[in-house]
Amino acid sequence: MAGYTIRAFGPADAEAIAALTLAAIRQTALRAYSPEQVAAWSARYSPARLLESAARGDVILVAADADDRPAAYTVLEAEGHLDMLYCHPAHTERGLGLRLLNEAEEAARKLGVERLYTEASELARPVFERAGYALLHRRDFAIPGDDGEVAIYNYAMEKQLD
Repeated sequence: MAGYTIRAFGPADAEAIAALTLAAIRQTALRAYSPEQVAAWSARYSPARLLESAARGDVILVAADADDRPAAYTVLEAEGHLDMLYCHPAHTERGLGLRLLNEAEEAARKLGVERLYTEASELARPVFERAGYALLHRRDFAIPGDDGEVAIYNYAMEKQLD
């Protein structure tokens, strides 16, 4: 996709990635999840999680716009877990998620990973399916909300690498 590059995460990206993650949860997720679910989900997000991933040496791939600002990102953990595929609402429907998944797959192959797996949201599920991931099952669980536990769900998915 013209105007975007996929590159490695740098510490200077942390603030922009935190903002895009919260925007994606608070705006885009409302297309599939209730306001109560979105509020509980966004309250659980912590920018420290990304910095911890970087410190561990996880592969963090960033889709940057023409001005090199983060528009989307994903995290590949060493054992093949894909975590946090998020895209800023202003950059959705441009193929960035699929590009990031393809790049993550290449990085995984270089690391010798044979299986990628994730927990995809309702909105991310089609992107993972287009990238060749198989649906294993729906995961129903609860997270803390303002007025107690909030029921939410995502999908366990995987892709075997050749």
